[in-house]
Amino acid sequence: MKTIKLLALSAIVAGCIISCQKEEVTTEVNEVDTTPTKEQLLKLSEMGVNTKSVSIKTIENLDGSVEDYFVNGTDLVIPVTDLLSQQSLESGSNRAKQYHTQALISRNNRTIDVLGYTGGRNALSNTGRQALQRAVANFNNLNTTLNMRLTFGTNHRAADLVVYVREDLGSGGLAGFPSGGRAYKWAQIGPDVARRGVIYTTHVITHEMGHCIGLRHTDWFARSCDGNNEGEYDENNNYIGAIHVPGTPRNIDRTSIMISCSTGYENGVFNSNDKTAIRYLYSR
Repeated sequence: MKTIKLLALSAIVAGCIISCQKEEVTTEVNEVDTTPTKEQLLKLSEMGVNTKSVSIKTIENLDGSVEDYFVNGTDLVIPVTDLLSQQSLESGSNRAKQYHTQALISRNNRTIDVLGYTGGRNALSNTGRQALQRAVANFNNLNTTLNMRLTFGTNHRAADLVVYVREDLGSGGLAGFPSGGRAYKWAQIGPDVARRGVIYTTHVITHEMGHCIGLRHTDWFARSCDGNNEGEYDENNNYIGAIHVPGTPRNIDRTSIMISCSTGYENGVFNSNDKTAIRYLYSR
């Protein structure tokens, strides 16, 4: 994924979108893409999605379930299901703020059983397991209403959030936003992530888990990876509106764990603005 997206300033919660991490990643799916209808493209545009080269692809999860998603070359995807019922962008010129949506994890679902997957080719390496332990600690150390309970194994059915390796992601990651008051279940990282060490892997996993609890990229409105800056609404993740998170910067925070592109600041921990955003969303 061309970027590490983990929580932070641009904390934004949303219905169920899938996001990716550092190093733009192309998700594999059906060999035949489906072209969105004009009605779907109009709705995506109203949601702040860059509709250039949008297609529909089918993605398979660890448990074998499949779902159709809109993709447009960025590290995020949007579920086709219930698209037309989703909310549009807030009006106004306040894009350079931090945002969240109303789709958070409900209070009765904030004890989250996290599974580090250890089965077959999807297993986390030793580096990945160490990084996941640190990532979980990142969240639990904030003393919010979120309580993550980590185990390792293969029983993904019993877990609320599963972290595992997906071969096609390379050095990137993929995840989604909460839905139905529950955390998004699948936080995926590429096999090359762990080769860059525990700190980098912690950053990527924390980033993806951040999406799973509802956090957005700090630069969702103006991504600039590899010198490519398409300008406003540069990626397809402005899903279910955008509400400013009080106390966070009004400009892009490149030290945030939720920044979408590699910046050289990856240290595996939240910065102060990341902490502010999470505590705002899940305060006691």
